[in-house]
Amino acid sequence: MELWYTEQHSDDVRFSIRVEKQLYGSRSDFQEICVYHSTEFGNFLTLDGYLMITEKDEYIYHEMITHVPLAVNPNVHRALVIGAGDGGTVRELVRYKTITQIDMVEIDQKVVEVCKEFFPNVASGFADPRVRVYYEDGLRYIRSHRNEYDLIIVDSTDPFGPGEGLFSKEFFGNCTNALTDDGILVNQHESVFYREYAAAMRKTHRIINGYFPVCRVYQAHIPTYPSGHWLFGFASKRFDPLRDQDPGWRDLGITTRYYNPELHRGCFAIPNSVIEQLEALE
Repeated sequence: MELWYTEQHSDDVRFSIRVEKQLYGSRSDFQEICVYHSTEFGNFLTLDGYLMITEKDEYIYHEMITHVPLAVNPNVHRALVIGAGDGGTVRELVRYKTITQIDMVEIDQKVVEVCKEFFPNVASGFADPRVRVYYEDGLRYIRSHRNEYDLIIVDSTDPFGPGEGLFSKEFFGNCTNALTDDGILVNQHESVFYREYAAAMRKTHRIINGYFPVCRVYQAHIPTYPSGHWLFGFASKRFDPLRDQDPGWRDLGITTRYYNPELHRGCFAIPNSVIEQLEALE
């Protein structure tokens, strides 16, 4: 008998992967955590039945959420990551020698433990001495920090369950306060292809746009995410992601599989369907 993992992308659309075997399954204090192995995607992680990462395509998401802001301001010294229990964003951050402090806030310690065991390549950055991990609610953590971080990356789950508070007006207002005057905020911005995800994108963008003078949206193709077309938000008090793109990023010698400086400019050329939804918020 064949075993299939199936995720509901909308009321009328499902996405499935044939599973060779289940490697792990348990419920933490916050959510159900499962790891499966598939022929096509290797190991993949689900939280409450929603796919988070696969070994085959995780690099796309993690490179795009990390290298885009750092190619705008490569002189980031203090970075905060909220969510990201799999460690992929931290793995990309530790490649920058200029960063002296990387704080990660993850509500569910069990996710980190599971990813260290079943996704050692993704979670490899946790071993870096610059990384400090705080197991607490990101919404609560950010309240007590002011003018501290040059970069905040919100690598959250979708806006329900443990990650719901990371899409609130209070949260993004506190992120603004926690950033320095040159600070950059990047977040996973959902998609516009399916109605439920589009509604979440519009709500999040409206909130962020109310706090930052620079507020842009960029995109990536991630095969295992709903519709494959995924958005990220870029917000800053000063830096524009196109005007201020650093021409010397290649000189850092960072090898990537998806991101490059040409793609950096192209990823902000978003489709009309996205532009229309953003313009409707203005």
